[in-house]
Amino acid sequence: TVLISYNFGKISKRIPGSLVAIILMTVITAFWKLPVETLADRFGTIPNGIGMPQWPVLNWDVIRHLIQPAFAIALLGAIESLLSAVVADGMIGARHRSNMELVAQGVANIGSALFGGIPATGAIARTVTNIKNGGRTPVAGIIHAVVLFLIMLFLGPLAKQIPFACLAGVLIVIAYHMGEWRQFFSLLRSHRMDVVVLLTTFLLTVFFDLIIAIEIGMVLSSFLFMKRMADATRMSVVTDEGGETLFDKELPDLPRGVLLYEIDGPLFFGAAQQFQDTLQNVSEKPQTIIFRMRKVPYMDATGVYRLRQLIEYFQKRKVQVLLSGVNPAVLETMEKADIFDALSKDHVFPNIYAALDYIKLHGIHS
Repeated sequence: TVLISYNFGKISKRIPGSLVAIILMTVITAFWKLPVETLADRFGTIPNGIGMPQWPVLNWDVIRHLIQPAFAIALLGAIESLLSAVVADGMIGARHRSNMELVAQGVANIGSALFGGIPATGAIARTVTNIKNGGRTPVAGIIHAVVLFLIMLFLGPLAKQIPFACLAGVLIVIAYHMGEWRQFFSLLRSHRMDVVVLLTTFLLTVFFDLIIAIEIGMVLSSFLFMKRMADATRMSVVTDEGGETLFDKELPDLPRGVLLYEIDGPLFFGAAQQFQDTLQNVSEKPQTIIFRMRKVPYMDATGVYRLRQLIEYFQKRKVQVLLSGVNPAVLETMEKADIFDALSKDHVFPNIYAALDYIKLHGIHS
C-alpha cells in the first residue's frame, strides 16, 4: 500500500494513488483470503441508510448536565477545524474564511445530531489526503461527503472488506507528506524557547493527543509572548543633568529639578513590576516628574494600578507628576480605572513640549 500510494503519482496525476492502493489491496486480500483484519472484523456491517430525524428531549436537567461538555467539544472542534484549515492554506497557498468555516461546522453538527450523528470536525489527515489527490476548493470536501454517503448506501458490503493495514499504509504516506521534516529540523535551530515549545508540542502529539498538544503549546506560546513583550518594554530616565534619552535626540533642555521618564512598549502586568522598580530606584529626588507615554500602545489593569501607586508615591513626597503623549485608548483605560482621582486631568498633556511649557508657566512644583 505504501509503495503504490507513494509512487503512483509518477504514473498518473489524475488518479489518486491511495485509491488505487485501497482497491488493489482489498481485491488481493479478498481473493486470496489473507488473514488480516478488515473493517467488517472491527465494526461489523456498515449501515446502508439513515434514520428519520428526531428532535431530542430537552429540559433544564439535561441542559445543565450537558452544557459544560458541549462547550468543551465545540471549542476543541473549532480548534481542530481551524488548524486543518491553516494546514490547507499552507499547502495550496490560499486563505480560508474562519467565520464561515465555524458557522458551517456548527450548522452541520446540529443537523447531524437530529439523525443520531456525533460531532465531527475538519481533520488534518482527510484534508491533506484531499489536497495530495488534487483537491483545491470546497467542492472537494462536498464530493468527499457525497462519496462517503453513496458508499454507505450502496457499497457497504464491499467497503467493509477494506483491510485495516491498507488504511494504515495510506495514513503513513499522508503523514510522511505532511511531516515537513526539513522545516522541522530548520526550526530546531531557532531561539531556545521556541525550540522548547516546538518539542513539547511535538512530543505531546506523539504520546498523548493532538488537542492536548495544541492546548499546552498555546499556553507555553502565550507565556513566551508575554515574556518577550515584557523584555521589549524599554524605560529611560532623562534628567536635567544632561542624561540622554534613547528615543529623542532633539529634546530641549529640561529645567533643573525635572525628571523625564520615557516608556517604550506596552505597560501590562508582565512589565509593570519592572516599571515600578526602575523608577523607585532613581537615586535623585526630582521636584517634577514627567511620564512620557507616546510609545505606550496598551495598558492593562495591572499597569494602571502600578502607575497610580507611583503617582501617589511621588505625591506623598511632594513631587509633581505630569503625563505626556498618552494615546486615546490608554487614556480611556485610565479613566475607567479612576486614575484621575489621584491625578488632575490638568496634568495630562498631548506632548512633551506642552508639559514643559506648563512647567515654565507654573513652576516645577505647582
